[in-house]
Amino acid sequence: MARKTKAQIWAEFIAARTVFGIIGSMPRGLAVSTSTFISLIGYRALGRLRRIAERNLEIALPGTSPKQRLGIVKGTFENLGRMLADSSKFSGYTRDDLERLVRFDFTPEQEAEHERLRAAGRGAILLSPHLGNWEMLVFAYSAAYEPISYLARPLDNPLIEEMTLKNRTRFGNRPINKSNSVSEAVKVLRRGGILGVLADVNAHPKEGVFVPFFGVQACTSAGPALLAMRTNAVIVPIACVWDESVGHYRVIEGRVIEPASTGDREADILSTTEAFTGEVEKLVREYPEQWLWIHKRWKTRPPGEKELY
Repeated sequence: MARKTKAQIWAEFIAARTVFGIIGSMPRGLAVSTSTFISLIGYRALGRLRRIAERNLEIALPGTSPKQRLGIVKGTFENLGRMLADSSKFSGYTRDDLERLVRFDFTPEQEAEHERLRAAGRGAILLSPHLGNWEMLVFAYSAAYEPISYLARPLDNPLIEEMTLKNRTRFGNRPINKSNSVSEAVKVLRRGGILGVLADVNAHPKEGVFVPFFGVQACTSAGPALLAMRTNAVIVPIACVWDESVGHYRVIEGRVIEPASTGDREADILSTTEAFTGEVEKLVREYPEQWLWIHKRWKTRPPGEKELY
């Protein structure tokens, strides 16, 4: 990819800063309405992404009707609009604002498990799918509990990267460059810290393993399994979803995954990855209209299988 010129960098930054500034200055209700309106324009205009989403739903949920699939795809775009609205307001949200907007719906059993893991000094990998508002998850968690180190690839526009980084780290979060992350991530987990990762998109065969996702083999990053095995950390599938019925976000967890430890490294990687992917699937099935269906999740195929797109 060609490097951007200084003019391109500044033009993109001014556009992003203007959009974030205008939406961020609005009351939240108006900000969400405005951003959702923009996202629905995208729903109608971005036919290629809409078709990818519809194909994904044919693969994952073949029992749904065309009308149901379109409803889910529309929900995906609406969810992105809501994310834009709240991300634009990160610079102004206080801890009290976030306490009203985000509820951590952990059961007493889950809370007890959290305490047990902290007492044992074990690290935790908070593994979120691209479901609901994953930006809000990390942001609100740092305000309500403790800062998170999170894996992220820096944006290709340094000015926009600086702007988003300032907002993401307001309550102490710390980014780890995804391109050179292993040693730093291991340090965090071995200290008993928390590492945030997104691990539900299509992976390159060199970086992933094939496990079932909605009953179809999907190449999935082996990174979380490798890190958990190496540091004796647990993997906690988690998501921050919007609940329209109560008017706030809910942070929900899946089953905590212990890394497999049979002595067979390849089998343990596969088993651990399959386990956390199964929990991710459960979360997506519960809130399908809030998952990012617009990427080619099943693009990489096992050797000999035909392409699905």
